Amino acid sequence: MSAAAAVVRGLGGALPERVVTNHHLSTIMDTTDEWIRRRTGIAERRHSAEAESTSVLATTAARRALASAGVNSVGLLIVATSTPDKVCPATAPRVAANLGLHGIAAFDVSAVCSGFVYALATATWAIASGAVNSALVIGADTFTRLLDPSDRTTSVIFGDGAGAAYLSAGTVDEPGAVLASTLHSDGDGETLIHVPRTAGAFFEMQGKEVFTQAVSAMSESVKTVLASVGWEAAEVDSLIAHQANLRILNTVASVTGIPGSKAEVHLDRVGNTSAASIPLAMTDAGTKGHRSPGDKVVLTAFGGGTTWGAIAMTWPTISVVDPH
Repeated sequence: MSAAAAVVRGLGGALPERVVTNHHLSTIMDTTDEWIRRRTGIAERRHSAEAESTSVLATTAARRALASAGVNSVGLLIVATSTPDKVCPATAPRVAANLGLHGIAAFDVSAVCSGFVYALATATWAIASGAVNSALVIGADTFTRLLDPSDRTTSVIFGDGAGAAYLSAGTVDEPGAVLASTLHSDGDGETLIHVPRTAGAFFEMQGKEVFTQAVSAMSESVKTVLASVGWEAAEVDSLIAHQANLRILNTVASVTGIPGSKAEVHLDRVGNTSAASIPLAMTDAGTKGHRSPGDKVVLTAFGGGTTWGAIAMTWPTISVVDPH
């Protein structure tokens, strides 16, 4: 008899309507399309309108994930976000209510760009323990609202969006099974990626140090989950790393030994969407149709806190709606 597991059965994404190109940014700050592409790999990103709040984007992504799975109920809802609609209360109960899911457990996870990996691992543990039979995990951020619009080191990188995954109880041999996870943190690095608690403060990031630590942390996490499931790097069909920077994606692939061609790239069209980046990249991979059920997949992220981690899973049998 196969061991119990949490199985991904649906994916969905949501993006704001407004597309902001590199050319547009070059008209309002000291930058160029060539400079942005060379340093980040990003060509355009989405900026949310006032009405496109984190909860609105999260709700749309969640509805699409539920439709992808062909279900309309869930036992647990987790929203990974660093840009909640309000400081208090959490965004997850609002999203649950928007979906008509009154009375279920719903809470936020704040781990910045690692948020979706943290939330997915948490939901997996809840299902594996038998506490719930299903879960909806959403990564959603409207990060552009935290940025100094004149700062080209941050404003060219980030975009807004949401991505969601629906999971339910199953077995490890089913396509979509979450097989292993590893999570870590180091609070001594909290100022590497942060928003100071002062009036009018904007998001701040120490880019060079973040690059170095992100590559090291994500690479080690990937190696840990590969060892846990007994996969060789060359066997991995898809590396879905946090979409922060194309150079980081390529370097993590190189350090771990995973072929660079296996690294999913979505940031060129949406930028760094923080907690939404991995589920959006998963949704994008699903719409492209180049993943097959049972493919070996590794997710990994590094974010503020500092926090980082990785997950090994197989690709699910799903139908996905293109969020673009």
